[in-house]
Order: sequence, then C-alpha cells, then structure tokens
Amino acid sequence: MIKKHSFNYLHLGLILSVLVWSSCKVSTTGQGKKAEGRADGFVQIFDGKTLNGWEGDPTYWRVENGNLVGEITPTTLLKTNSFIIWKGGEPADFELKGEFNITKTGNSGINYRSDRLTDIPFALRGYQADIDGNNRYTGQNYEERKRTTLAYRGQKTSINSQTGTFTPEAVRAKVKSNAWTDLSVTGSLGSTDSLKTLIKSEDWNEFHLIVKGNRLQHYINGVLMSEVVDNDAVNGKSKGLLGVQVHVGPPMKVQYRNLRLKQL
Repeated sequence: MIKKHSFNYLHLGLILSVLVWSSCKVSTTGQGKKAEGRADGFVQIFDGKTLNGWEGDPTYWRVENGNLVGEITPTTLLKTNSFIIWKGGEPADFELKGEFNITKTGNSGINYRSDRLTDIPFALRGYQADIDGNNRYTGQNYEERKRTTLAYRGQKTSINSQTGTFTPEAVRAKVKSNAWTDLSVTGSLGSTDSLKTLIKSEDWNEFHLIVKGNRLQHYINGVLMSEVVDNDAVNGKSKGLLGVQVHVGPPMKVQYRNLRLKQL
C-alpha cells in the first residue's frame, strides 16, 4: 500500500508539473506576441468602425465595411478639395502605412506636415502623397496649394534652399506647368511608365510614407516611387497635420484601410 500510494502521489505530481509548465509556456508565448506587435511602434489611427479621431464633412466621408470611404456623387460635386483630418496631433518624423482603393475617375491623396486653411472648410495645404484612379500621378510628391509637384513618380529630387519671405505670388512665380522649378533631379527610381505597372487599378494597393528630417519617401506596394530632399526651410514644413482627400472633379470613390502611424 505504501508503495502504491507513493507511486500515485509521484504520478500526480508529474501531471501537475506538466500542466503548470504548459500554462506558463502559453502565457509567455502570448506575451511574446503582444510584445512583438508593440515593438514595431505602429499605432492604428482609424478603428474601422467610426470616424472617432477624425474630422471631415460627412457629406463626403463615412465608414463602410471597415473602410474609410470618401465619395463624390452627381448631387454632391465639390467646388474645392475636401479633406478628412486626423485629430491626433501634428507628426514631425514618422512612418505611415495603409492601403487604398480608388475608382478610375478618382483623385485623392494623403496630406502630411500640412496646415489647415481657415477660410475654406476642411482644406489642407502641404505635402501630399498623390493618388489617382488612372495612376497618372500615384506615387509622386505634390504640395497642395503651395509649390505643386516636387517630384514626379520615378524621380529623386533636391529642392533648392530659399531666403526671404515668400508671398503666394512669389511661390506661383516659381511654378511652371504645375511643378516647382527651383529644384534638381538627383536620381532615377525607374521610368514613370514602368513603375505604373506595379500599381493595381481599381484594387487595393499598399502605401508606406517615410518622412524623416527633410527626406520624404513615398512607397507603393513596397516600391519607392518618389523621394524628395527638401532644403527649402522657408516654404517647407517640419511637422503638421495628416489628412486624406477627395478632389474636385467627376463622381468618384476612394477607400482607405489599415491606417497605421509610427512617430520616429
């Protein structure tokens, strides 16, 4: 009997030890996954359910099927571009990731380091990762309401430094054919047509903006589409608002999802 009971207690002890070890392993693994998720530093800035944390005209912006949707209909045509603006701050150096899907006639963009205009509702002025349904402009760097195109798709550019005070008229004087003239093209990322083939039409595409110091990089589907080094401290911005756009033009629809921000 003594031997039998001793065996049972020993057996029970081994079972309990295995259960405790398994429980600890599961717990540790779970914690490891959570830590890994936090370690990349990205934070969701759109919850996929509501417009909490964003401000825009509800005529044009809504949540649908987990996506942030901007839409212009025949009865809601715009006179000026309209943005939905993130209310979480004014990022300086950051990375922004997400996905977009835009109709063929659509025109949109992701603004960053931008100012909000006071005389036009939901309008931003500043750098923009350009997006359009025909993929004529998608991937380029366009400065909304300011210096216009800073780099076409496929270009690396260096914006020349400026001095003095720039009025809107002085800015327009250095713009020709909707592009800033006081810059140098410093390299090529590929032809605009070859890069266009990497962007899906009327389907989901991934974007990744890396904005650090005066270097502004726009990636689509993992490929660098444009890069700007902005040496113009007079007209450039080191921080500002984030927002996404619906553009003046025909009826269109643009969708965004999985918007994630990491401040550097």
